[in-house]
Amino acid sequence: YAAYIDNPIFGKQVPNAVDEAYQAYDKTIAIDKDGEWGKQAAAKKDGLYAGAFNNAVNAYNEKKYDEAIKFYTMAQQIRPQDTTAYIYAAYAAEAKQDIPAAKQNYKKLLDIGHKTPLVYSRLLYFAKEVDKSEPETMALLQDALKAHPNNKDFMLEELNIYVKSGKGKEAIAKLDNALKVDPNNVNLYNVQGSLYDQTGEKEKARQNYEKVLTIDPNNFDANFNLGVYYFNKGAESNNKYNKLSTANQQKMGPKLIAEGKQGFNKAIPYFEAANKANPQDIATMETLAKVYIQTGRTKDAEAMNKKMDAVKK
Repeated sequence: YAAYIDNPIFGKQVPNAVDEAYQAYDKTIAIDKDGEWGKQAAAKKDGLYAGAFNNAVNAYNEKKYDEAIKFYTMAQQIRPQDTTAYIYAAYAAEAKQDIPAAKQNYKKLLDIGHKTPLVYSRLLYFAKEVDKSEPETMALLQDALKAHPNNKDFMLEELNIYVKSGKGKEAIAKLDNALKVDPNNVNLYNVQGSLYDQTGEKEKARQNYEKVLTIDPNNFDANFNLGVYYFNKGAESNNKYNKLSTANQQKMGPKLIAEGKQGFNKAIPYFEAANKANPQDIATMETLAKVYIQTGRTKDAEAMNKKMDAVKK
């Protein structure tokens, strides 16, 4: 059967060749585990990995997810320490909407030491959004932060849980203590800035983002968030103007219009810096186009919209 797998003529005539060869080698190993035949079978069984994996990929592409999972699992059993088959088995399980199977494969990855942010992110999604289990979410977050102590997304997720449970002050205090130990950690400042934004302390948030730029002037998050801060200032002044009566617009209007323009103009260099730091980010381009329009820079807005359309293609 193994000879049929890669044979261009007969391979298609025996579609179950990988499965049959795998079972045959397994039986041989079980019967003659320490003997010469068993050793040969074990070596040849390893050679089935590519065939099993290719069968899994083909099945996945045809949306035959059960078959794909079967062959990915076979590939895992052939090479238990190879992470690829576990990852793709999890993807196939997700495509099938078999969440328990997806979780099982992601957890196997953790067990063999493949503790990447992606693996933790998927497990966190299942715990939080599917199972809605706060204890499981917190336990996973603690493990994720042990493996990736400087991951901004994991830190912010943990702090969001603190805030939702009415422990916003404890979350900020935790960050303050972390910054005393690592005062140049831009991720910590960005996370604390986001936390201040959520609790409505906008000025403190601004100070955090400005601190980041003294350490890392090209930091995407800090530049983008400062752009948002000043954009919102401009929009707030415009909204106040639009709510005024005709009489009050003549009296208070010029000041509010000037404040609005000042906010939008201050936002521009931060959004431009964010766009330079991450030229593919659609949100930055959309907001930058809007603020160009607000300041009368229609040609710049048109150019940004064209750039955005090109990225979307």
